[in-house]
Amino acid sequence: MDTAEEADICRVCRSEGTPDKPLYHPCVCTGSIKYIHQECLVQWLKHSRKEYCELCKHRFAFTPIYSPDMPSRLPIQDICAGLLTSVGTAIRYWFHYTLVAFAWLGVVPLTACRIYKCLFTGSVSSLLTLPLDMLSTENLLADCLQGCFVVTCTLCAFISLVWLREQIVHGGAPQWLEQHQPPPQNAAGQANEMLGLDGSLVFLEHVFWVVSLNTLFILVFAFCPYHIGHFSVVGLGFEEYVQASHFEGLITTIVGYILLAMTLILCHGLAALVRFQRSRRLLGVCYIVVKVSLLVVVEIGVFPLICGWWLDICSLEMFDASLKDRELSFKSAPGTTMFLHWLVGMVYVFYFASFILLLREVLRPGVLWFLRNLNDPDFNPVQEMIHLPIYRHLRRFILSVVVFGSIVLLMLWLPIRLIKLLLPTFLPYNVMLYSDAPVSELSLELLLLQVVLPALLEQGHTRQWLKGLVRAWTVSAGYLLDLHSYLLGEQEDNDPNQPVNNNNNNNAPPAHHNNHNNPAPAVGEGLHAAHQAILQQGGPVGFQPYHRPLRFPFRIVLLIAFLCITLLVASLVCLTLPVFTGRWLMSFWTGSSKIHELYTAACGLYVCWLSIRGVTVLLAWMPQGRTVIVHKVQEWTLMILKTLVVALLVAGVIPLLLGLLFELVIVAPLRVPLDQTPLFYPWQDWALGVLHAKIIAAITLMGPQWWLKTVIEQVYANGIRNIDLQFIIRKLAAPVISVLLLALCVPYVIAAGVVPAVGVTPEMEILMQRRIYPFLLMVVLLIGILSFQIRQFKRLYEHIKNDKYLVGQRLVNYERKSGRTSSVPPSDPVAE
Repeated sequence: MDTAEEADICRVCRSEGTPDKPLYHPCVCTGSIKYIHQECLVQWLKHSRKEYCELCKHRFAFTPIYSPDMPSRLPIQDICAGLLTSVGTAIRYWFHYTLVAFAWLGVVPLTACRIYKCLFTGSVSSLLTLPLDMLSTENLLADCLQGCFVVTCTLCAFISLVWLREQIVHGGAPQWLEQHQPPPQNAAGQANEMLGLDGSLVFLEHVFWVVSLNTLFILVFAFCPYHIGHFSVVGLGFEEYVQASHFEGLITTIVGYILLAMTLILCHGLAALVRFQRSRRLLGVCYIVVKVSLLVVVEIGVFPLICGWWLDICSLEMFDASLKDRELSFKSAPGTTMFLHWLVGMVYVFYFASFILLLREVLRPGVLWFLRNLNDPDFNPVQEMIHLPIYRHLRRFILSVVVFGSIVLLMLWLPIRLIKLLLPTFLPYNVMLYSDAPVSELSLELLLLQVVLPALLEQGHTRQWLKGLVRAWTVSAGYLLDLHSYLLGEQEDNDPNQPVNNNNNNNAPPAHHNNHNNPAPAVGEGLHAAHQAILQQGGPVGFQPYHRPLRFPFRIVLLIAFLCITLLVASLVCLTLPVFTGRWLMSFWTGSSKIHELYTAACGLYVCWLSIRGVTVLLAWMPQGRTVIVHKVQEWTLMILKTLVVALLVAGVIPLLLGLLFELVIVAPLRVPLDQTPLFYPWQDWALGVLHAKIIAAITLMGPQWWLKTVIEQVYANGIRNIDLQFIIRKLAAPVISVLLLALCVPYVIAAGVVPAVGVTPEMEILMQRRIYPFLLMVVLLIGILSFQIRQFKRLYEHIKNDKYLVGQRLVNYERKSGRTSSVPPSDPVAE
């Protein structure tokens, strides 16, 4: 066997090195993949579009090779020529992008706004003066902003129509609509990054089409429905009631859409009667578009608004308010009032749906058969809007209103009545803002909502606790009412003589189970159930049989009554315990003065959470013995002390310094004149500093990698249990506090110590003390801009030099021992 060592070869082309093509070792790789030709590497980098080795992740380095006649310094004329070329390129790009911005942010929205106003003025003269109105310079900014909103709405409507067409094509049309249609054709062309940012002028054609499309959409989807509704409202004599709602345009347009939908369905039936197939299909598709649009408005707009108003009405006594107060607030600001009620209703609907999802994780599949499963991958609300008839949607809407409204009555209105009956002095909640308070309550509200409550929900394992409580209540109610099989299934005590269907068995249950199990939902009871029945040939998936005890309806009634009592008690506890605890604790600090209930509720909530957390931890430790408990107590005490130190530095000192610096740099120079003395409130500065610190931390985590981002990520990764006090102080707290102290102390020393020693006038001393902080900020920004410009000039200098004198590049070797790189080519490899 030949034991001679093989020669070094290139890992790409597997060839040896030659004097013309030497081998390099540019990365950390060793062995047979150590060497490579420069030409092979360059070709591979072009193919892979990477600048580093895919194995060792070491970045390849090249050293430039310049022409021998290159001077040590570039001539002035070369630099001036390069500068002129760069300035010319910048001017060309500036002109082009200015044209793009003028077209998309000026012409398009301004045209949309002027056409919109022209169509809705209701006069023929506005059509004749439209060209002159387009060139008018009045209210340019307001019209552009309004036009941006109009263009956004029309583009969203267009995208929604395209998406709805895809839903009809892929999900199938309703049965009443003609199914025979030509197969859809695939779009072969690509969109030509459309805004004109590629430097071409093709975007001008797109601007024309967007303006035309926007005009068409305004005419079809706004002008026609509005005037149809307007004529109908005037003809029926409801004009005064519509005007009293303060939303005349919206209500009139919705009425027009409703009448348009009725007209389309009548015309569709007439076209089917006379067998005009194409007209029938076109009218049917138009009806589906109008139907889905109205249902979306009802589901997303009307229903949350009803919930929000009902919540407000049922909670009036909680805040010592009346319907007259809500009427006055609505008349003063109708848009804001409606938006706030819609937002509250949307939050209520969201959390109600989240609780239903949690119930599905606990209860037996099939218990909540009357509620839609939002986690079902086959659930498609748009397909249901397309296929199900209007009366089904109307029935669902009425049922949802009844269910959500009953829950509000049970968990808000009734507990408030009981609280006023049992604790007459407890209500109302104090939610008034006091402008003369030394601490800005609004800033503290933002602090509690943005920092305190999210931390409680995140660290408190609220969902797990709630799920455990729901499971415990379900088990208790199931065994108490003999409904354990109905609520949780047959997981524990199955009857061996009766086979039980489970989630993994999709076969239909035997016939002799029909007398004891829930009947499977019929095919016509829902699109999802029908779809699954067709696929599985045995009823919808996710249904588990159960044992049906005697007097089953009576037990269900008792279960509902037990549920209502539980919800009532839980609501009473949630409305009273945190606020009562917070009031009692804050009374030691503020005495008998009234405090915003948001603070008392947050304080009481934290105390209750800590108490429950401590009790659960002790209960978990008790079975482990005294030694383990003592060890755990010592461990947790040390962790709590470390956490308090970190909280004092990171959540106390840093926000205070940051808020004070913001006050000195921004707020005081803008608000306080020179002849007045600024007052600083530490609590308010600390609260605003917390918000600023949170914003800075979020921006840092989203930005590029640098030392502060690395430290914050490491602190988050360690968490509270593995908190490293030394690391946090040395890497995070000490540098940040040092920088903030320098930013606060250096200007003060200059203004209060150096300037008076020079012998300036008192007015100049006051001017320096009040303006030195923003002045130094401007100096820092100017230095940053200058350093950026210097770096840009160096890049331009290298670019000019490379363009004129660069003749090639040589691959740089990686030196393993010293960890440095060398540009000297290796000696020619020779086989030994």
